[in-house]
Amino acid sequence: MASNPFTLPFERLPSSLPIFPLPDAIVMPRCQLPLNIFEQRYLDMVLDALGSERLIGMVQPDSSSGNEDAVYRTGTAGRIVSFNETSDGRLLIVLTGVCRFDIVEEIPTERAYRRVLADWTRFQRDYETPNESVGYDRLRLMALLREYFQRKGFETNWTNLEQVPVPLLANVLAGQLPFNPPERQALVETAAPEDIVAKLINLLEFDVVGAMVGDGRQH
Repeated sequence: MASNPFTLPFERLPSSLPIFPLPDAIVMPRCQLPLNIFEQRYLDMVLDALGSERLIGMVQPDSSSGNEDAVYRTGTAGRIVSFNETSDGRLLIVLTGVCRFDIVEEIPTERAYRRVLADWTRFQRDYETPNESVGYDRLRLMALLREYFQRKGFETNWTNLEQVPVPLLANVLAGQLPFNPPERQALVETAAPEDIVAKLINLLEFDVVGAMVGDGRQH
């Protein structure tokens, strides 16, 4: 991540940043998330971010709390890497995930969007290139993915997928597979790449085995 000349070094990540609570939308480090911005408060947020570090904290709302404003306490800072204006007043942006953070507290702001103090400490490894020699179980992951995609009716280019390093593939899948918000959040909150891969395998196994039981293929 740090090899990108436009990305702030870890030690210069800001102490606070705006947050964008959005259901079922996460962006993991080194992955991209396209967004269609149309609410005025979030248009202001994007324009303000473009004038500073270009960072926006993507967080999921926490519906389990009973408070409609509650958000999960861990999110990912995404850097605006491109944006386009539309004739009807929208902004089409693309975020690249930079580093995850824990919310320390929400801070007052005169703007309509929300802002938090961020603690980056737990996720310094987001700036490191994951070690492919750790011993990720690619064979197990790919076998589960093939079963999962077949059951869901998804199509993909398996040749290209096989070339993606396992830690990056896990990050991409965390954002793109139709997990429920708590499952997505569990992946966001897991710090170490090898633990993210293990948790993703567990989620896929749970789904695939559950479906097989429903089909009567398990005894």
